Amino acid sequence: MAGSGHENGAISIRPADNLAVFEVSKKPKKNKFALGYAMLASLTSMLLGYDIGVMSGAIIFIKKDLKINDVQIEILVGVLNLYCLVGSIVAGNIADWIGRRYTIVLANVIIFVGSLFMGFSVNYAFLMVGRFIAGIGVGFAIMGAVLYNAEISPASSRGFLTSFPEVCINVGILLGYVSNYAFSKLPTRIGWRLMLGAGATPSIFLVFAVLAMPESPRWLVMQGKLGEAKVVLEKTLDTKEEAQLRLNDIKEAAGIPQDSTGDVVVVQKQTNSNGVWRELLLHPTPTVKHILICTVGIHFFQQSSGVDAVVLYSPRIFEKAGIASSNEQLLTTVAVGICKTIFILVATFLLDKSGRRALLLISTGGMVVSLAWFCFS
Repeated sequence: MAGSGHENGAISIRPADNLAVFEVSKKPKKNKFALGYAMLASLTSMLLGYDIGVMSGAIIFIKKDLKINDVQIEILVGVLNLYCLVGSIVAGNIADWIGRRYTIVLANVIIFVGSLFMGFSVNYAFLMVGRFIAGIGVGFAIMGAVLYNAEISPASSRGFLTSFPEVCINVGILLGYVSNYAFSKLPTRIGWRLMLGAGATPSIFLVFAVLAMPESPRWLVMQGKLGEAKVVLEKTLDTKEEAQLRLNDIKEAAGIPQDSTGDVVVVQKQTNSNGVWRELLLHPTPTVKHILICTVGIHFFQQSSGVDAVVLYSPRIFEKAGIASSNEQLLTTVAVGICKTIFILVATFLLDKSGRRALLLISTGGMVVSLAWFCFS
C-alpha cells in the first residue's frame, strides 16, 4: 500500500496519517479469518482446474462417442481460454457493480449451468454451448477470487493468500484426473458425461459458502460503507493500526476526504476510467512501463511455454510413449496431477519466506530443463 513498508514483517506509517509509528518484530500468526475467507473465495477456481483436468481424459471417450475428428477436439479443448478471457474482462466491471462476493456467487451459478449443459450434451454443438457457458463462469471466478483475496489479505501473508486460486486450480486438475479414472470404467456414452457433469456439484455448496463471507473492504469503501469496511479490515488484518492504514489508503483512492469518519458517506462516482487505461497503455511513466512489461511478459511466456498442452493432452502423450491401455494412461496422468499439486503447495508456503523472484527463477530453469528433456525423449 502507498506509503507503507512491508519488508521483513516491518510496517511503518506515513507521518501524514497522524498514527503512531509501529513495528511488528515477529511475523504474526496467520489470520484465521483471512485464511478462511481466502480459501472459500478460491474454491471456485478449483472448477477451472477440474475442467482442464477432466477434459484431458474425457476427450478420449467424446471422440469415440460423438465420432468427431482431431480438429474438433482441439477446438473443444483450447477454446476454454478464449471464453475465460471474455469472462474475466466482463467480470471486472461486474465486480465493481455488484461486489466481489456476488461476482463469485454468479460465477458458480454460471459454471453450474455450463456443467449441466456439457453433462447432458447430445451432440458436438450442444457440448460447445456448455463449454462456452462454463468458460464465462470460470473467467468470473478467477477475477472475483483474485480481487477478493488481494483486498482482504494482511501484508504479512499476502503472497500466501493470493496464491490460493492457483493452488485450487491445481487441486482441481488433480480431481479432474481422478474423475477420469473413476468414470472411465462406465459405458462410453455415460462415462464422459458424468465426468463433465460432476463439475456442477461443488457449485451448489460454494454458492451458500461464499454468501457467508463478508464483502471486500475496498468495494465497501467505494460504496461509502466505511463502518462495514473497517469491521472487515480489523477482522482480517494483523493489527488495528494496519487496518486503519489500509482504510486510509482506500479512502484516498476513492476520493474520500481523510476527515470523513462516518459509517456511511457519499462517494463521488469515478468517471475517468478510460483516462486511466489511456495513461497505462499509451503514456505510462517509466515505473509503470517497467511493471507492465514484467507482469504481461511473465504471464505471456508462462502460457506460451506449452505447459498447458502437457496438462491437457497427458493421456495422449502417454499413449505415444507406449502405454496402450486407456486405464493405465489415466492412472499415470493422476500421478502427474499429484506431483504438480505437491510442488504448488511447496511454492505456496515458500512465497513469503524465499521471495517471489527467487522461486520464479528456479521454476523457470526447471521448466526449461524438463521441457527440453521432454522434447528429446
